[in-house]
Amino acid sequence: MKNITSGQFKMIAKTQQGLEPLLEKELLELGAVNTQRHKRAVSFEGNKRLLYKVNLHSRLSLKILVPFFNFKAINDKQLYDAISSINWDDLLSVNGTLAVDGLLRSDYFNHSQYIALKTKDAIVDQFREKYKKRPDVDVVNPDLRLNLHIFQDTATLSLDSSNDSLHRRGYREDANKAPLNEVTAAAIVKMCGWNGAEPLMDGMCGSGTILIEAAMIALNIPANYLRKRFGFQSWLDYDHQLWQEVKHEGKAGIKDIPLKINGSDISWDTLEIAKSNVEKAGLAGVIKLDKIPFENLTPNAPKGCLIMNPPYGERLELEEANAFYKMIGDKFKKDFSGWQAWVLSSNQNAMKSIRLKTSQRLLVFNGPLECKFHQYEMYQGTKRVFDAEPKTESGE
Repeated sequence: MKNITSGQFKMIAKTQQGLEPLLEKELLELGAVNTQRHKRAVSFEGNKRLLYKVNLHSRLSLKILVPFFNFKAINDKQLYDAISSINWDDLLSVNGTLAVDGLLRSDYFNHSQYIALKTKDAIVDQFREKYKKRPDVDVVNPDLRLNLHIFQDTATLSLDSSNDSLHRRGYREDANKAPLNEVTAAAIVKMCGWNGAEPLMDGMCGSGTILIEAAMIALNIPANYLRKRFGFQSWLDYDHQLWQEVKHEGKAGIKDIPLKINGSDISWDTLEIAKSNVEKAGLAGVIKLDKIPFENLTPNAPKGCLIMNPPYGERLELEEANAFYKMIGDKFKKDFSGWQAWVLSSNQNAMKSIRLKTSQRLLVFNGPLECKFHQYEMYQGTKRVFDAEPKTESGE
């Protein structure tokens, strides 16, 4: 088998539903070519440098896969024989470790774990026949992680260059009861268009994810600069010098500009988690945190951007959700004239209680929850009234 990551080759960036357009734009900015959107993914082309760069910089990707083998299979034997036809010495040492993830939508196979197991069996059997020994399985930190996707009778085998999901940046070890995914947080900051020119506030900051992702975007800090290891670093064709160059370029691109980012929450325990995460991200001097109930919060400038992910009422115990969301709307009107206010929530009934006209209503998925991300433009001196009809709807 030829070197899979030599020259120009195809890659697939996996993401959350609805973020495909944003991810495609990000990939193009990083240097990708021939991009194409798919459901929860964007395919693109590039070289090994780009593979390393996207893993380091992408804020909206969960995994970067490198597909290298397509075949037809409608039964166990065809699957096993196809996997056995690959010379696995080109990709893995007999003393290395292996993991296989399976995903399927097929009338011919029933269980994703089963196809992963058959793939693993074919690989280790080949090594056992050659060397009388076999690679071990390590589902956490393998030298080679494979992704097998079967749609009906068509199978695609890919190298997983990321290993662990890229949303695990390395700064958040603790979280509050209903944490916001880092990829979702980065996406909503990008949807707002905030770039650091104006103050940013989060009046219900929780574990601080929105604030941290916003600061990293404004300062051009690579999304995964804290990450200790990527899957490609254990590949047989890993280029250490190239990876050092990519990291050096990423570090050199970090900006040193003043930012005004403030977060607050009602809970000391939650704020302690947020402070710990901010410190781990190296942003203790950039993000200011205070214990302030939202109803007592005041803006720190005549205009700015307020982004909030309040409790939804579905996953957190929240009495009188409608009254809680009405308080949010009242606070916007009373104290945040001149600001852009954004609220992410899956509780659409409670969102109506904000009773303000929305400029945008964007569809966002927070894990399995379908949410709406509402923008409220708080024009100074103008009373805004509730508009029952959405003005815009995007992100689907």
